[in-house]
Amino acid sequence: MAVPVFCNSCGAEPRKPTPRFCLTSCGHVLCELCLLKGKKDECLICKTACQTLILSKQTNPDIQALFMGVDVLCNKYSKQITQVSEFQEKHRKHLLSYYKQKAAKMEESLKKVTQQIQQIQCMKPPEKTAQLPFSSISRNSLSIPSRKQNGYSSYPLHSSHPSTSE
Repeated sequence: MAVPVFCNSCGAEPRKPTPRFCLTSCGHVLCELCLLKGKKDECLICKTACQTLILSKQTNPDIQALFMGVDVLCNKYSKQITQVSEFQEKHRKHLLSYYKQKAAKMEESLKKVTQQIQQIQCMKPPEKTAQLPFSSISRNSLSIPSRKQNGYSSYPLHSSHPSTSE
């Protein structure tokens, strides 16, 4: 249901033959007859300086929306919002798909490089360790006596303090 248009001065509504209606920049609606009664570039209602716009079917859609019913506007913008939302969702999916493909390519490249590094490491001769002056003596030729050979048992030593009862 559209908002009824009427002159804010005389209360006239559009009829056939109808006077044209104007919208002032201060937000008042005036019929053409009342507009002629006032001063030029001054609102007849609030007496402030203003400009006027003749209301017609050629009026800017944003201005026409001021006179539409809220239910009509809701339906119109609901459809628009749905279209925008669907477009943006589709765009996000394309972007996500692009990044997934890019990540998969990077993972594949990483696997190849890792395999190449492993192959290079396998082909590389082992590094030689610095020779120590005792290198001619093998570690096994040096014998370290065990505790038993020294006469020590492998049992832990206990304190040999005499008890007070002895």
